[in-house]
Amino acid sequence: MPETFYDEVDIEDFTWDDKLGIYHYPCPCGDRFEITKSQLRDGDDVARCPSCSLIIRVQYEWDEYEDYETDEEEGAVEADEEKDESDAQLEKDLSKLNLKEGEQKESVAVRVVGVEKAEKEKALVNEKELE
Repeated sequence: MPETFYDEVDIEDFTWDDKLGIYHYPCPCGDRFEITKSQLRDGDDVARCPSCSLIIRVQYEWDEYEDYETDEEEGAVEADEEKDESDAQLEKDLSKLNLKEGEQKESVAVRVVGVEKAEKEKALVNEKELE
């Protein structure tokens, strides 16, 4: 069944709501028709009212929206770039940590050997005193 449009409205007659990220246009029911830039980019030219069954066809130039990326899409690209930078930094930090852990292990081994040597010397001194 073909859709029946209440009206056809030019996108320039819509109001952009930056906070919600939608274009809106007054609906006779008192609410408003809504459509996003992503919908326009995807070729969807139907604005719907969330409160009633009315729909309108949006007239617009598709080529003005074909390259549109949502903040979420842009954010995903930026997040991937940040993740790559973060991963590289993490690898550097881990290599430093491994080096420090290696130094610490060596230091602990020296101390253990030192303690064992001191205990042996102490035991020898005690043996000599007992003789």
